[in-house]
Amino acid sequence: MTAFFLSEGDVRFVADMPLALAAAEQAFQELATGHAVNIPRSRASIPGVILHSMSAASTGVKILGTKSYTTTKQGAQFLVTLWDAETGKPLCVMEADYLGQLRTGAASGLSCRLMSNPESQLVGCFGSGLQARTQLQAICMSRPIERIEVYSRNSEKCSQFADEVSQLCDVPTIPVHSPDDAASEKDIVVCATTSKSPVFQGASLTPGTHLCVVGSNHLSRAEIDLETIRRSDWIACDDLAACQNEAGDFVAAIEAGCLEWQRVQELGRVLVGEQTGRAHEDDITLFKSVGLAIQDIILGTQVYIRAREEGLGQPLPF
Repeated sequence: MTAFFLSEGDVRFVADMPLALAAAEQAFQELATGHAVNIPRSRASIPGVILHSMSAASTGVKILGTKSYTTTKQGAQFLVTLWDAETGKPLCVMEADYLGQLRTGAASGLSCRLMSNPESQLVGCFGSGLQARTQLQAICMSRPIERIEVYSRNSEKCSQFADEVSQLCDVPTIPVHSPDDAASEKDIVVCATTSKSPVFQGASLTPGTHLCVVGSNHLSRAEIDLETIRRSDWIACDDLAACQNEAGDFVAAIEAGCLEWQRVQELGRVLVGEQTGRAHEDDITLFKSVGLAIQDIILGTQVYIRAREEGLGQPLPF
């Protein structure tokens, strides 16, 4: 079987949020039921560049794969490689910037379906980048959202972002001028920033809020403060092993003595009913994501199938 290369343009042509949400549910279900293996991220660095690699395998789609990417001062370059589990042969190499944005948003969308109050209508968002955009898109497809308020340190970019999200999600979206404005009186709060320190005060959270915290995958960074952890009644993550390696938000709380790893559940186990996402309407719930290769592989497989149906992709010489 010929392997194919899919460009970023090919991926964008066939991938969308409904596909990503379905792939996220499959990925987390397979993890929870033992039908998938996820290997946390590893990093290799030399001056000026870091190579990040993460792998996964699925018995459901019979695919193995690796997501690898480099980060430099100029930005990041993402690739996903898929291998056929039955033949051991490569199937596809695809550029994976947009794919990564979709899968990260989809994990938060799934967490909202499982952990937020069903009638959640008001969202506060920290961040105005590409990840924040797909976070809001997924959340609006998972709950009956009626209003979004966005805070970003760059007020001009924040206003432009609000206009774009209003059109993308068909939900009124406005910029706000302080972190507490974005965090208080909200049903759902999203943190999708590059901040190394907490972006709001946990005391400003309203009972019943669900948080999606996705901006950091490094031990030296934390978007939420200790009070947010203390006030959270239910805490879930995408993968416990990955978060123990990378979730600075959690590790800071562990070191401060206000969190134990035994309190942190996994979203897949909430999905299959083994663990609890929310018990009461007034519970504050928290979902922390550092990003999983199994999501990239499951979504990447569906993108590959769609692309081949559309006749997209360039054949590779192996």
